[in-house]
Amino acid sequence: MSKATRTAPVSPKSPESPTSPVSHAADSHDLIRVLGARVNNLRDVSIEIPKRRLTVFTGVSGSGKSSLVFSTIAAESQRLINETYSAFVQGFMPTLARPEVDVLDGLTTAIIVDQQRLSADPRSTVGTATDANAMLRILFSRLGTPHIGSPKAFSFNVASISGAGAVTMDRGGRTVKERREFAIVGGMCPRCEGRGSVTDIDLTALYDDSKSLNEGALTIPGYSMDGWFGRIFTGCGFFDPDKPIRRFTKRQLHDLLHREPTKIKVDGINLTYEGLIPKITKSMLSKDVDSLQPHIRAFVERAVTFSVCPDCEGTRLNEAARSSRIGGTNIAEASAMQISDLTAWVRGLDEPTVAPLLTALQQILDSIVEIGLGYLSLDRPSGTLSGGEAQRVKMIRHLGSSLTDVTYVFDEPTIGLHPHDISRMNDLLLRLRDKGNTVLVVEHKPQTIAIADHVVDLGPGAGTGGGTICFEGGVEGLRTSGTVTGRHFDDRAALKEKVRTPTGALELRGASAHNLRDVDVDIPLGVLVVVTGVAGSGKSSLVQGSLVKAAPGEGVVSIDQGAIRGSRRSNPATYSGLLDPIRKAFAKANGVKPALFSANSEGACPNCNGAGVVYTDLAMMAGVATTCEECEGKRFQASVLDYHLGGRDISEVLAMPVAEAEEFFGAGEARTPAAHAILQRLADVGLGYLTLGQPLTTLSGGERQRLKLAAHLGEKGGVYVLDEPTTGLHLADVEQLLGLLDRLVDSGKSVIVIEHHQAVMAHADWIIDLGPGAGHDGGRIVFEGTPADLVADRTTLTGEHLAEYVGG
Repeated sequence: MSKATRTAPVSPKSPESPTSPVSHAADSHDLIRVLGARVNNLRDVSIEIPKRRLTVFTGVSGSGKSSLVFSTIAAESQRLINETYSAFVQGFMPTLARPEVDVLDGLTTAIIVDQQRLSADPRSTVGTATDANAMLRILFSRLGTPHIGSPKAFSFNVASISGAGAVTMDRGGRTVKERREFAIVGGMCPRCEGRGSVTDIDLTALYDDSKSLNEGALTIPGYSMDGWFGRIFTGCGFFDPDKPIRRFTKRQLHDLLHREPTKIKVDGINLTYEGLIPKITKSMLSKDVDSLQPHIRAFVERAVTFSVCPDCEGTRLNEAARSSRIGGTNIAEASAMQISDLTAWVRGLDEPTVAPLLTALQQILDSIVEIGLGYLSLDRPSGTLSGGEAQRVKMIRHLGSSLTDVTYVFDEPTIGLHPHDISRMNDLLLRLRDKGNTVLVVEHKPQTIAIADHVVDLGPGAGTGGGTICFEGGVEGLRTSGTVTGRHFDDRAALKEKVRTPTGALELRGASAHNLRDVDVDIPLGVLVVVTGVAGSGKSSLVQGSLVKAAPGEGVVSIDQGAIRGSRRSNPATYSGLLDPIRKAFAKANGVKPALFSANSEGACPNCNGAGVVYTDLAMMAGVATTCEECEGKRFQASVLDYHLGGRDISEVLAMPVAEAEEFFGAGEARTPAAHAILQRLADVGLGYLTLGQPLTTLSGGERQRLKLAAHLGEKGGVYVLDEPTTGLHLADVEQLLGLLDRLVDSGKSVIVIEHHQAVMAHADWIIDLGPGAGHDGGRIVFEGTPADLVADRTTLTGEHLAEYVGG
């Protein structure tokens, strides 16, 4: 008999009291049940998660937390919601396959707030990402004087255009032609096209004018005469490809550089010819420079000078949009205000005619301040936000939501937060829970784990050594559980008894990037320096914006938080450069070409094109991936697998974990010093368990961060700059990272770390603390000295929290 059948009926005259033992059948669904989850490295995981509670998932980096929370629970919730739409609508949505799991019960609508960076498009700003800009534009279109038009007139993404012409229509059984005119008033600055900056291209970086095109005059990455570009330049007929460029006429040089897209025919094929400058502008300069591939970014930085647009002075708006004001303030000035100041300005507007609009705008701005981002401005490009800032921007729209019984899924919401700010984030998570929502958080910080109603610890190790539930229960139970997280939960790094002596100093004078106030500071060399301060105090502006640019001769290697880009064909071997020496070693041992040992080149299985699986597209249904029958998922042709090195074929080598491969390439017949050096770096950052051929798309955030660190460790440089290297790292992994930083410094390098983690601060030789607050309340050096001096001083927020951490 079902539970619903057994439930006693409730009389309408005597309503059920809160203490009544009789419960309604609907109240029994208070658990999310997962049975037999096998996504990525999960090993048949079964778990029950309480609803309307705050559950924190912990475990070492790569233990399976994201696989369980994001790739299983949240992914299935989203897939089921998508299935409620019509097949027509589903055709426009991303197709999601059902996760590998036996049973998933009790799911509610999942709202995912992850660490994915916001769009790096130059037109995307904090204002456009939070919808505050849209409301501000409506406000100025209603209250601004002089009145210049609709909200479009204040948008830097809408150009002013007008036109006239004849239109043909059927009227009363006959065809009538009428003259029509139209005009759209936009706010885009015509000179910079709404980007706020103009570009000046150095022509000497585009070509060598002493050579002809056929002699390889073009020096732009990817513009070779061997492929399609060669066919277009040779067959366009606008100039002689065998003539040196310095002998081109004005007309020919104009066609080479500036000609607008023109249809041409080459060898019977219809093609489009376009001048070099408009082509480069579209393909490279329309994107955020930091999002470009390294070799293209190097070219852009060498060839292009970006300067503030002289017409709009960087505001992106045309003169008309800037002329309309509310109480002496135009929309560009409002967008440039620190949001905490803009909130006060909006609150001071008393206009009953737009009262609902002012209320909605006030709520958004208050949410931004409350979440700790009041130091930003609405015109801040969204591509410049850190991962933690981007995640908090995504949270804004959910703070005032009236929705309840929703599952909120957070991926390390404390990333980029000073210990002072973590308590504020904890309050927000608890508020979401107290509204009747289920809150699932993947987190490493003890301060956030401590507020959990329920803790799920995965492990015991990472990769193939993880994927099981080690502990479920309360925080006190975790402390005594004996798991890796439980053992390290109350760990506190001690202050160094003896700090290193600097070998010199990098002098920074008058640093004024973003909110810095003419900062003068000497950064010691030859030691471990930690730059800290509350979020928005100016740390990244000082180190990434001033130091890296001011010390090009010092061999600065900068490792930022930028995401690793890669498809499922990318893996640790391709990303780290390890595959090149491996391919050469195989080729040398067997007397064949290295290209045979690449699954993306000549050695690829012809049936699956080297993917290892065959995809079947089912339109709006989830596509099906089946293991390739010819290569059995090995990705290579059968003939390639006949070649061996040290008794192993290439597919067996790519299936090795890093630790095993390090031993394999370190001695014996397969000894390859170049490969061994890269494998040592991967093992040094704690990635010994990763297999060489594991797709990058399956790596966790912490694993990607460490893979990036390992790849950069091979660069020649005297100064290493790391931006929050503890991102995504478990407490146990932080110890290993500190050992790596020590080895770097002891080898003669200078290491500068932007960090909030108290264990890293305590381990530093020198601390530079910025503040005292964020935005225009920060931008100053509030402390310089050793960690022991900072703890003794206790005059800054960092000093207070570090003293509390070390028990000082």
